[in-house]
This record gives sequence, C-alpha cells and structure tokens, in this order.
Amino acid sequence: MRSTREQRGWYFYDWAAHGYVTVTVTVLFGPYLTSIANRAAGCVGSGICDRRLTILGIPIAPGSLFFYTVTFSTLLSALLLPAIGALADRRGDRRRLLGRFAWIGSLAAGLMVFVSGTNWVLGALLLVIGNVALGASLVVYSAILIDIAPPDERDRVSSRGWSRGYAGGGLLLVASLLLVLRPSLLGIDTSTAVRVSLLAAGLWWGLWTIIPYRVLHDGPRHPSGHSTVRATVSQLATSLRDLRMYPQTGRFLAAYLFYNDGVQTVISAASVFGAEQLGFSTSSLVGAIVIVQIVAFAGALLLGRRAGRRGAHRTIRDSLLLWVVAVGAGYFLPAHKLAPFLGLAVALGLVLGGTQALSRSLFSQLVPRGREAEYFSLYQACERGTSWLGTLVFGLVHQLTGSYRPAILSLVVFFVVGGLLLRRVDVRRGIVDAGNVVPNVV
Repeated sequence: MRSTREQRGWYFYDWAAHGYVTVTVTVLFGPYLTSIANRAAGCVGSGICDRRLTILGIPIAPGSLFFYTVTFSTLLSALLLPAIGALADRRGDRRRLLGRFAWIGSLAAGLMVFVSGTNWVLGALLLVIGNVALGASLVVYSAILIDIAPPDERDRVSSRGWSRGYAGGGLLLVASLLLVLRPSLLGIDTSTAVRVSLLAAGLWWGLWTIIPYRVLHDGPRHPSGHSTVRATVSQLATSLRDLRMYPQTGRFLAAYLFYNDGVQTVISAASVFGAEQLGFSTSSLVGAIVIVQIVAFAGALLLGRRAGRRGAHRTIRDSLLLWVVAVGAGYFLPAHKLAPFLGLAVALGLVLGGTQALSRSLFSQLVPRGREAEYFSLYQACERGTSWLGTLVFGLVHQLTGSYRPAILSLVVFFVVGGLLLRRVDVRRGIVDAGNVVPNVV
C-alpha cells in the first residue's frame, strides 16, 4: 500500500482538473459557445430563434449545440476509454498515462482562447478533445485510488480529493469572476476576459498536474505474449464478458449511469439555464458557482464522515432524494430573481461533492483486483463532464419546446431511476464476489 505522501500528491489532480471542469465546462464555455453559435446562425436578442446551424446536413438549434457536443464527446469516450483502461492495467505506467492525457486536455483547454467571432466549429472540436482527454486521465486517476488507500480509508481519501478539487476550482473561479467583472482594469472587453479565463483554466490544469506526476509511482507491468493492441482488445472483450460474473458491480454501473448523467447534466446546464432562461449576467452566474464550490468543499467532507458512520451506499441514496427535490425546484425558479437561484445553488452544493466522491470510493470496492483501470474506464464513460444521455435529453427537450424549464425538469427522472436501481445493489455481496476485503462499514 502506498504512503500518505502519495495520497497528498494524488489529491492535487482533483485540484488541477477541477479548474477546467469548473471554469470551462460548468461556467464559462457553455454560455460562450452558445453565444457564438447564435451569432453564427444569425440569432440576435432574446426569445425563441428558429434559425439552425448545420452539421453534416443535420439542423442543430444554436442553444442545443453545447449539449450535443458534450453528448458526442461521451459517445466517443465510450469507444475509447475501455481500451485505454485495459492498456493502463497491462502496461502499469499509470502515472505517465495520467500526465499525458492531462496535458493533451490542458492544451485543448488553453487553445479555447482562440475561439471567437462565429467560429463555433473550433470551439466544439476543442471541447470534444478536452472532455475525452479529461475522461481518459480520470480513468487512470481513479484506478490509482485502489493502490494508495486500503478499503477502510477510501471513502475518506476520495472525499478529501473531491474537496480539494472544489477548493482549487473555486479559487480559480474567483479569479475569473474578478476578471470578467472588471475587464477594463486590463484594458479588454468582457468577451476577451472570458477567453483569457479559458486560457487560465488550461494552464491551471497542466501546471498543477506536475505535482501528482512527480509524487506518484507507476505500478508493476503485466506483460503479454500478444502485441499491445491485440492484448488490449482481448482484455477489453474479457472485461465485458466477465462483468456478468460480478452482477452487483454491473448493477451499480447501471444505477450510476442514470444518476450521474443527471448530476453531470445539471453541472453542464446550470450556467446556460441561468443565462438564457433566468436572464442572469455572467458575473452573477460565476458568483453562484463560487458559492457551490465553497459549499461542495464542506459537503464532500461532511458526507464522507457520514459514510464512515452509515456507509457510502446508504449515504448516496439519501443524497439522491435531495437531488430530486432540488432539481424539481429548479423548474419553478423565477427569472431575474437571484436569491432563489443562490438558495438552490447552496442546496446542490451540499450533495454535489459527496455524491461524486462516495460513488468513486464505493465502486472501487466492487472492482476485481488487478483490473482497476479496466473497470474504471467503464465507470468513467459516464463520469463528470462526459455524460451523454442526460445532455441528449436536455438538448432535445429544449429544441422541441424552446424552453429550458421543461428540459431541467426532465432530469428528475435520472435521479429517480438511478436511486431505484441503487437500492437493488447488494454492496457486501459485490465486494466479496470481487475478491476484496469488506470494510467495517459499507
């Protein structure tokens, strides 16, 4: 088992990656890409716009472009990440793979500074590259959790990682807020301030990744007589076939697919919903997300402690009930009234970090030993920033109704279905079936 020093180094990747997740994916790039898409389609002013963009002959509503792009990046991830996970287990150089994927993603994030005018194609392309690279790096990062923490410590270590992530993302977001609020201090306009913030998020991601890259160690290699590509494909096919031998692991993945799609879509849609439906300025939205980061930092630690007493399984189920109430309340939020929106942000922040952190640690208990990255690639295919079903539904409902209110309400279904499926998971049996040590509290 790895040292506490490696655990501290591991936390820094949450700190690094959350800069991109928070500033780019959650707050700035959705509304920014939507505004560029509207400009390219000739949509000006407020209200419903009937004009469409065209991709391969398919008409796309400018307001749905961001969500369709996230959907496409997830479908691409679903094809690539399982092979990447199998390759990481076989080669053993998880630290190096983590760094390579992180730096590819940070480069794409930094290049978003050049997205301007009507160039929505470049913006969509860079978002796809950034999201796929993020997903690939998180496959490796999550698998390392099993190496650096014993079963009884994983809820705590995972929760601390998420809390550090929200602290880092929140700190960078505050700096972005100051820049977006007062761009004249640097002699630039608001659009340029947004692009500079996107560049800063890319640099933040890349530079802070140096710490875990230097502190963590690679695991043992698992050589094969086959070529690397052939062995990777063979291991992937085996993992999909062998998943039937771990029915509780499969049930958890099914539950996670639904409720995490809801979580990720709320994260992706919050700023667009606030800007386009409720009429809030960019500065107001950034302020709301800063509040979420602060509350989520504390929420991740609080739910981590609660899981230590009542178990991660039950704690996640309870948090999903709060998600249903909060998202349902979002439908009724009045336009141009910031206080109710901020109140909802506080409620979501309380359960946001804990739901994600405990899901990661709970799944780590259900993964067969020696195949961590392989199985976490299946998990990561529906992880943060790369969910697809929720964003697809959200985009379709908006395109059909012309309003984001029914689109946000449709997400309640994901939390209800996910919660019902999660109740059917026998965690203790799943841990034993995977050949792992059962923690004192599950």
